[in-house]
Amino acid sequence: MLVEIMNFRREERAICTSLDVAETFGKAHDKVMRDIKNLGCSEEFNTANFGDIFYSDSMNRQQKACVMTRDGFTLLVMGFTGDLAMKFKEAYIKQFNAMEAALQGKLIEREKGIAVRQSLTKALQQSTDNARMHGHAYSAYTNCIYKELFGMNANQLREKFGTKKKDSLRDCFTQEELRAIQSMECLVSGLVDCGWEYDRVKAFIHENNARRQLAA
Repeated sequence: MLVEIMNFRREERAICTSLDVAETFGKAHDKVMRDIKNLGCSEEFNTANFGDIFYSDSMNRQQKACVMTRDGFTLLVMGFTGDLAMKFKEAYIKQFNAMEAALQGKLIEREKGIAVRQSLTKALQQSTDNARMHGHAYSAYTNCIYKELFGMNANQLREKFGTKKKDSLRDCFTQEELRAIQSMECLVSGLVDCGWEYDRVKAFIHENNARRQLAA
């Protein structure tokens, strides 16, 4: 069984798939898809809690499956009976709780990150770097931070996560990764405020991060 955080209806939600439900509860996938179709819920509820996805079967054919939220899952499995089914329901609910707690933690870090990025943006706008980099100082420093923390720049991370350019890359990071990014952005903002230029900042955060890794 698997509950994970994914973008659903343009926001991050804890979801599971019909494929996973079928495997966990020992049901044929087409029967699970039929059960979803026959739930009889309103169009509003269906749109808010179920969505189509596609996967390749064992013969490499494109087949339709379904993602669902906690509410969609709850409605679907309400009629599943038996002691084993009840254990699986409880396990899924625990996973939904864990993923929603993790998502809440990410949202809190994202809110904190807005103020940090505003401070960094303001510092860069007032620095000589912004004019020297023709207004691209923020992206240059962001790539510097990503390279230091993850070994990849923003474009490489987007490729890794399969994220489109219009989507927020930070939605892909964990709570701990967001916290690490914000910590380094705070450091960079302070150094830029002190008049440090890009090359000096880059060397300093590399040295600082290396010392931190050795201490860990």
